[in-house]
Amino acid sequence: MSIPTAPSLSTELIKPTEPADWWRGAVIYQIYPRSFKDSNDDGVGDLPGIIGQLDYVAALNVDAIWISPFFKSPMKDFGYDVSDYRAVDPLFGTLEDFEQLISAAHARGIKVIIDQVISHTSDQHVWFQESRSSRDNAKADWYIWADPKADGSPPNNWLSIFGGSAWQWESRRRQYYLHNFLSSQPDLNFHEEAVQRQILDDVEFWCRLGLDGFRFDACNFHFHDQSLRDNPPAAAGAVSSSVRADNPYSMQQHCFDKNRPENLAFLERLRGVLDRYGAIGLGEIGDEDAPPLMASYTAGNERLHMAYSFGLLTPIFSASHIRMQGEQLETSIGPTGGWACWSLSNHDVPRVLSRWGGDDADPRLAKLLLCLLGSLRGTVCLFQGEELGLPEAEVPYADIRDPYGIAFWPEYKGRDGCRTPFPWSSAAPHGGFSDAKPWLPIASTQLPRAVNIAQQDENSILHFYRRFLAWRAHQTVLKIGSIYFFDTPEPVLMHVRSVENAIVKSAMLCVFNLSAERISVPVIAALTTAFPTFRRTDLTTLTGHGLTGARFDQNNLILAPYGGLFAQLTLSSKST
Repeated sequence: MSIPTAPSLSTELIKPTEPADWWRGAVIYQIYPRSFKDSNDDGVGDLPGIIGQLDYVAALNVDAIWISPFFKSPMKDFGYDVSDYRAVDPLFGTLEDFEQLISAAHARGIKVIIDQVISHTSDQHVWFQESRSSRDNAKADWYIWADPKADGSPPNNWLSIFGGSAWQWESRRRQYYLHNFLSSQPDLNFHEEAVQRQILDDVEFWCRLGLDGFRFDACNFHFHDQSLRDNPPAAAGAVSSSVRADNPYSMQQHCFDKNRPENLAFLERLRGVLDRYGAIGLGEIGDEDAPPLMASYTAGNERLHMAYSFGLLTPIFSASHIRMQGEQLETSIGPTGGWACWSLSNHDVPRVLSRWGGDDADPRLAKLLLCLLGSLRGTVCLFQGEELGLPEAEVPYADIRDPYGIAFWPEYKGRDGCRTPFPWSSAAPHGGFSDAKPWLPIASTQLPRAVNIAQQDENSILHFYRRFLAWRAHQTVLKIGSIYFFDTPEPVLMHVRSVENAIVKSAMLCVFNLSAERISVPVIAALTTAFPTFRRTDLTTLTGHGLTGARFDQNNLILAPYGGLFAQLTLSSKST
């Protein structure tokens, strides 16, 4: 094991941030409302269903919930195509239900974050209906319209993430409109001042209801190049971290259809609205070169509070990959004072236990991954069902609802496999999610891990989540500390989180075995190399977190399969 000399904490390591900001190092639980709990037996989850299960959520010891879109929508993209930014879709309940949800969550000490989709609307939105009607109406420039080329083809080579050209013909205007996603999701023209003002007003509408924050969907898509220049081809051998290789979208460098510098000024205006109400902004930034973009979007206290990382949502599972993602992000956001939000699963990617462990993944892996995620520098985001160790569901083609999956079948089966209804009871009809046939079928492979079964087993993944998150809530160093990765071979991930004052550096050593094999790690030698004044007595094994499978054999740490260690490391600041 080769260990580089540890950098000075007073210079190279990122300084801890102010603990008064609740969102720094917090744990957010993502709820996909269609699939969480159905209260009125129409087969679709809803806001009252969430309210009814808030005690379950509170018992997880999370700080906040993030609710995926519930706005009025034709549901072509299941809520990410908004037709009214100030209305709750009747599928999910009413605005009064949402206000009750906020009140009920706050009563349990849970903050509420909602998904805000402002880069595009539904083609059923009244704004688009007016904009498409002519070239000279009041909202004619609220969307991105362009004339065809002389041969009638689209104005440039921009592509949609969902496949094919990003331009759709509109006969009434005899022009094309831009859609980075579905053709039923036209992109708003943020170069139009009236659009910016309207969007900011709509954000403020929700702030006035007492909301704690927003997750801004596709927030690097707000602006486009007004000259409509063609995107250049992707570099030879380039691999996209955010789009599949079988999608032609990955064949371009997206220089002109997103990531435009004008977005920074808008984010500063957006931050101004958020600050007036004490709300926070979490930006989704899916891009091939995300770390620098995340840094600029969260720089200082002027733009977004956090940026959502896609770095661990890939099929790549290795200690080196996780370390690389952490170090790249620190290098980018550290100098700007930015902040990341880490996640292993969400509503758009296969569930992590299947993605990284296979369909018969060891339950110990699920426990290890929570500890690993909770040890990284940043905020933690969990997706509903991770706490049960749910595998990815297999959805038959006849039942697929996701337009992305339908378009790319059979090479890509879409996002439905991670969106199937939440299994509350193994014995109840439809897993206790609903008394009616649900919008997606219940996965039979998930029923043995339903809540009712997990509740009865003290060794279940669910109980482990509750214990670990309760323990982590009291570990300030894991919430705000700096991070330093050691140079360890596969399959070991080893790093130190630290907070220092003028006299003592309080640090926590985190070591994880990412394999199903027993391994030996020369931890004491590594620490001695990194910190020359280190003594064995400076290291104290911590308990209470629930992670097992670690013991010292003289100077070596023996880790069981998917075992790990948390240990207190106390050194004089003068030692580094």
